[in-house]
Amino acid sequence: MNWLNKLRMKTDRGLVHLAIWVNGHDIAFLVSSIGMIVMLLWAGSFKMTRPGAEGIIPLVSNSPLIWWHFKVFGPYIGSDLIGLTEWLYAVLIIAGYFRPKAGIAGGLVGIVIFFTTSTMIVTTPGAIISVPGIHGMRYMSFLGLFLFKDVISLGVSFYLVSYFGKKAISSENQC
Repeated sequence: MNWLNKLRMKTDRGLVHLAIWVNGHDIAFLVSSIGMIVMLLWAGSFKMTRPGAEGIIPLVSNSPLIWWHFKVFGPYIGSDLIGLTEWLYAVLIIAGYFRPKAGIAGGLVGIVIFFTTSTMIVTTPGAIISVPGIHGMRYMSFLGLFLFKDVISLGVSFYLVSYFGKKAISSENQC
């Protein structure tokens, strides 16, 4: 066996061991859940400020799913309610560390939140734009890219439901 094949086999083994270590230490869960908690607490807090509320008016008012929200509650109370919902999701993730069913509930709240906000990519004016000089192609603006993080957050929410679900099943089987 030549040195190149030996190097490849050693590298392959090293990658497998790294993947096993990452899985065994729940790195994906820790990064996803802590990142989500920080984002939710921070974003939820910002939505409870005047600039935060005013910043989401174009998003909410153009949404086919929650356009009515600001009509019923007004932009400031409506934005506070959205922020509180984000805080609720964060608290349920934290509670899920100790009570996995709370984490499942939190993940379901997140799925509703981020499914709703993900649809805003196509309904918010200016999120998808044409670039002058390039015909037939549309791009996401900075606003569109900002909203696209919610598609990723939707995936994380599904992941958290799955993770906490496995933990809940495991703890029920131990009883």
